[in-house]
Amino acid sequence: MLTLLFDGIAYGMLLFVLALGLAVTMGLMNFINLAHGAFAMAGGYVLAVLMHHHGWPFLACLPAAFVLTALAGALAERLLYRHLYGRPHLDQVLFSIGLTFMAVAAVDYAVGSSPVTIQTPEWLRGRFEFGDGAWQLGMGHYRLFVIAVCLVLALALQAVLSRTRFGSRLRAAVDDPRVAAGLGIPVDRVFLLTFAVGSGLAGLGGALGADLLGLEPSFPLKYMVYFLIVCAVGGTSSITGPLLAALLLGCADVLGKYYVPKLGAFIVYVLMIAILLWRPQGLFTREKR
Repeated sequence: MLTLLFDGIAYGMLLFVLALGLAVTMGLMNFINLAHGAFAMAGGYVLAVLMHHHGWPFLACLPAAFVLTALAGALAERLLYRHLYGRPHLDQVLFSIGLTFMAVAAVDYAVGSSPVTIQTPEWLRGRFEFGDGAWQLGMGHYRLFVIAVCLVLALALQAVLSRTRFGSRLRAAVDDPRVAAGLGIPVDRVFLLTFAVGSGLAGLGGALGADLLGLEPSFPLKYMVYFLIVCAVGGTSSITGPLLAALLLGCADVLGKYYVPKLGAFIVYVLMIAILLWRPQGLFTREKR
């Protein structure tokens, strides 16, 4: 039980980083980007190419995945997404999901449909064992590393959004772009940077999860629903909501597949429905006055 809970927490923290960029764009920019998983997939392939074909060390590939996917997100925001900010959500959904299918087809054509295997460093392949019997706890080195990285990212992003000038400018630009622009806030630049950071976080999550979740061209379609569940259950007005929702989702998925394997992911959807019936606005969404 303890080992399963630990694996569920590691899985949940990884889902949190993967869905965090989508939560930022949905909650702070009011834009539904269903192509978010394509940036996560891009980060995973950046890691694979740099490690296997260029001999980069694993720790150097992680910031590279963040930077390159952030640049790709900035370019996409400048050329494509910016024209849809004021459009209805249905237009945003159809456009972004079309980009997802294009990304899946492009990657399948370029590298093939076979899953890519990631070889993590030797120091991340071990495992700690504590206790014995029913209270035995096994913690993999790589899962501990994922939890530590994701926790640092969550704390850093929360601090940026709540305690920095950029966070104040972003909230002002979202509440009323015209007034914010009149006060001298560069709204376009703020949105560009926010979208780039969200895409970079997706790429970093994809790089971290390449070993645990697998990496293949269908990755964006396979995990799109999970990203949406994290945002819907946790709410998008804070970092705390998606974090708690991702942890609940990760633990429920791991425990459900172990104890009731025939039901598969059914338990996750039951949990989502129960929470949304209890709090339709999400766990940590602030109610409007």
